Amino acid sequence: MIQRRIAGWIRDALTTAQKDGVLPAFEIPVLELERPKNPEHGDWASGIAMVCARVAGAAPRDIAALIIERLGAHPEIREVSIAGPGFINITLSNHWLQSVVREAIERDEAWGRSEPEEPMRIQVEFVSANPTGALHVGHGRWAVMGDTLARLLDAAGYEVAREFYINDHGVQMQKFARSIQARYIELEGGEAEIPEGGYHAHDIIEVAREIKDAGIPLPEAPGAQLEFFRREGLDRMLAHQRATLASINVDFDHWFHETGLHEEGAVARVVQFLRDLGHVYDADGASWLRTTDFGDDKDRVIVRSIDGMPSYLAADLAYFLDKLRRGFQKLIYLVGADHHGWKRQMTAAITALGEDPEHCEFLIGQLVNLERGGEPVKMSKRTGESVTFDELLDEVGLDATRYHFLRSSMDQSLRFDIDEVVRQSQENPVFYVQYAHARIASILRRASEQGVARASIEDVPLVELQHASELDLLRRVAEFPEAIEVAARLRAPHRMTRYAEDLAAAFHAFYRDCRVVGDDPGQTQARLALCDASRITLRNTLALCGVSAPDQM
Repeated sequence: MIQRRIAGWIRDALTTAQKDGVLPAFEIPVLELERPKNPEHGDWASGIAMVCARVAGAAPRDIAALIIERLGAHPEIREVSIAGPGFINITLSNHWLQSVVREAIERDEAWGRSEPEEPMRIQVEFVSANPTGALHVGHGRWAVMGDTLARLLDAAGYEVAREFYINDHGVQMQKFARSIQARYIELEGGEAEIPEGGYHAHDIIEVAREIKDAGIPLPEAPGAQLEFFRREGLDRMLAHQRATLASINVDFDHWFHETGLHEEGAVARVVQFLRDLGHVYDADGASWLRTTDFGDDKDRVIVRSIDGMPSYLAADLAYFLDKLRRGFQKLIYLVGADHHGWKRQMTAAITALGEDPEHCEFLIGQLVNLERGGEPVKMSKRTGESVTFDELLDEVGLDATRYHFLRSSMDQSLRFDIDEVVRQSQENPVFYVQYAHARIASILRRASEQGVARASIEDVPLVELQHASELDLLRRVAEFPEAIEVAARLRAPHRMTRYAEDLAAAFHAFYRDCRVVGDDPGQTQARLALCDASRITLRNTLALCGVSAPDQM
């Protein structure tokens, strides 16, 4: 990426200044480039001279001048200047911007992808909904956010694995099984009660009906029947969740069962390991982990008093160690708004294990406030219960749902007004971006129908692209690899929707100001190539968001 290359050139200039003896020897700090707030100040700016001023014992502007003197000539750079207290402002050359058109067209679906400076195996765990009911609207948001983040990390060159953790162990699964069993008995014409704390939702009835309609004979032993309903209910509920996720283009590399950790003894081993380290004590019939020794606000139960079973924290720690065992170097957990306390106790417990909590990133998302015409929507018209994600998708559609979920940062609550999101107009961001792609496809199609043969990109006179609107569009296209890298590094999928809208706006302005197919053959070829590069960039951006790029609307 160009900013990485520019940063390298500035670092080399500083090193040369030190070798020349005009700057003292000191460790050059990490060099970051930023976009100037005022476009007239150039394409990139660096404050490295001000960062180095104290250790170098020189004025920032003087250091900036020494860097510029040794920067050398680069065809990618048109102008370098000093601004304010010592900022180095860099303006890219038109020649380099024009070359981006060729790169985008040649790389096509690979355009925007890059290689990280430090390769890494990253696991992204997201959704991980309890397998006791249908996915709700909040689950849908985390599915879209997690999937898009994984796509961005992959495009940034990391080895990425998507994982869904299935909480299929413990008391809640017993209540789940008894709830399905009760509904099954009712469907058979008998009478039964849902257990206290059980599940009453309509989807429990649907699962019981599926089991009944399958005609599978029940085991005779009551205990075996409960396990039968647990297993059959789990399989069917997971199948429903998988189908929902597949309908929004979300797939997982691995569905990890919590029961496996208990069955192979991993949970018991982690409890014993912590006890051997002296971090576990017994009180009030339970076993407690001394998380207060590692920054938590209180100690946490690791073996419960009520049934002598390991707590969720013990299973979560065993799961964490399993992830490390599989060779992941960074573990990203995307969890709901009620997990702030869990994040703190996990960080403390991981430290107690002797592991580095920096292995983990806990991204805590916020809620979705569903509305219709400005009025809150909480209940399903069909069942009178909470609106499921399936119902929202049926009404709104894949593209509009995914795009709108992505427009806000995951740490902000999201207002989702169904009437606004489904409205197909230029004011609707997803249709605005998709329309730009469709308009480009139409331009290229009409040019072909008019007999304008596209020249090979090597023969296109890209130097013709000189109009202010052309250059602005070129800058937007050129930003694409950087947009991916930054969104991936900041774990900020919402930035891609902003980039898409800025790119669409730049294209619409170009289309307004510049006639694509005109009397000048060279200019026509250059503008058609610019259109094609913009089309590829829009398509690849929408693909990262999991949204379609239509050729017609």
